[in-house]
Amino acid sequence: MNKGKNLFHSTATVSSMTLLSRIAGFLRDMVTAQIFGAGAAFDAFSVAFRIPNLMRRLFAEGSFSQAFVPVLAEYQQQNSGDQLRGFISAITGTLGVVLAVVTLLGILAAPLFVHLFAPGFTGGRFELATSLLRITFPYLFLVSLTALSGAILNTFSRFWVPAFTPIWLNLCMIAAAIWLGPHLQVPIMALAIGVFVAGVLQLGFQLPFLRRMNLLPSPRIRFRDPGVRRVLKLMVPALFGVSVSQLNLLLDTLFASILMVGSVSWLYYSDRLMEFPLGVIGVAISTVILPHLSRHHVDRSTQNFSLVIDWALRCILLAGIPAGVIFAVSAGPLISTLFQHGHFDGFAVTMTQKSLTMFAIGITPFMAVKVLAAGFYARQNIRTPVRIGILAMVSNMVLNAILVWPLKHAGIALATSLSAVLNAGLLFWFLKKNAHYLPRPGWGYFSLRLLLANGVLGVFLWLSGGSLADDWIAADVFTRIEHLAVMLVSAGLLYLGTLWLTGMRPRHVMVVLEGV
Repeated sequence: MNKGKNLFHSTATVSSMTLLSRIAGFLRDMVTAQIFGAGAAFDAFSVAFRIPNLMRRLFAEGSFSQAFVPVLAEYQQQNSGDQLRGFISAITGTLGVVLAVVTLLGILAAPLFVHLFAPGFTGGRFELATSLLRITFPYLFLVSLTALSGAILNTFSRFWVPAFTPIWLNLCMIAAAIWLGPHLQVPIMALAIGVFVAGVLQLGFQLPFLRRMNLLPSPRIRFRDPGVRRVLKLMVPALFGVSVSQLNLLLDTLFASILMVGSVSWLYYSDRLMEFPLGVIGVAISTVILPHLSRHHVDRSTQNFSLVIDWALRCILLAGIPAGVIFAVSAGPLISTLFQHGHFDGFAVTMTQKSLTMFAIGITPFMAVKVLAAGFYARQNIRTPVRIGILAMVSNMVLNAILVWPLKHAGIALATSLSAVLNAGLLFWFLKKNAHYLPRPGWGYFSLRLLLANGVLGVFLWLSGGSLADDWIAADVFTRIEHLAVMLVSAGLLYLGTLWLTGMRPRHVMVVLEGV
């Protein structure tokens, strides 16, 4: 049971750190919106930050981490300490030289990147975006090495350090906007400098922990190292898989851009809300279980491998389904309380509610995808989730084309959710088919308890929500905050109380981790 408790503790740690980062991100958005607004200067910065940020998602936190962690876990289990440190040094030096070349090319080709990502930029806005990009592009080099360090720390169960690290970016950008911007001739440059400084701080924050673990790398360029070659080989399909998800987002934006003005913004705000539980719950659990699954695969411990997935799925359902119910039933109150001020009026609340309600359907499947895909990545099988991802992307495109006309922007959200259902369903089916996951007994009673508790939750939220127009949009901000706080706290207590009354106890989740 001690190891089971460690998984709970690790997941709680990552979740709490991610929660802090998300809150800091919301504060950053509020500060930058107040100081810089939504004019040409912030447009230029958005493009200059989006380019290295997109590459970070594709390479550092996407394909590289998925390929590196399983190989690192294998070295940890089967090789000596010197061999492990040699592999880490080799991958650091090899990745570092590749990143250095890409960063240099990015700085030199900054005008080309701006033309590619923002073809409508001309004149001063184009020049400003180019200058900003040359400051922000080195962030790719720094944050990718940070992701490498974080993957090592996660593999050795130092989860809180990588989970806390993103907070530095939000703090640096807030500080730069407030204190540095007023002293610069072009104030928006402060945000780009803040991004660069954040990259230095994020990497510097993690290195002492690696030194303490005697795992601080001495970079060596070794493209022919067997471990490096395996990581690079696994990265190719992983990179394609991550690119599929990013392409999905691009296609959603493309469809939204042909609809009425505001559609892109309504989808953006509803997506921001949906990402909150996904990051705090789904990403946290998948981050914690990947090293455990990788080690069980190396040890050929099929039973423990299956037990970890079973535990993760139960946690996902316990937290994901009520999150979906809350977003589906209380989308209007949430959006009105969080965003209704200034130019974000009642009409925007109503329209954003439509897309968030549709996104709510996909919250649990999106979380399940992260857990189930980890079951393949841990086995160094990246091709299967990539193929399933491609099928999900095609289905998303088809559903977009079908649903966008009757449902407008809400149809795009519904198409995204339905494609997530397909993705999660196929991943689950292949894991079971190959006997990598065998559900433990007790799922029937577990499902009935969840069904009853979430039914009670949904009815309570519907009855207590009142009228969107009269009780929320027409109310003042303090009344909305008080109403929402009371409603959500009561709903949470009611949900947990219903689970307790039906006989649900912590041991019903913990029991699946005995011996893991």
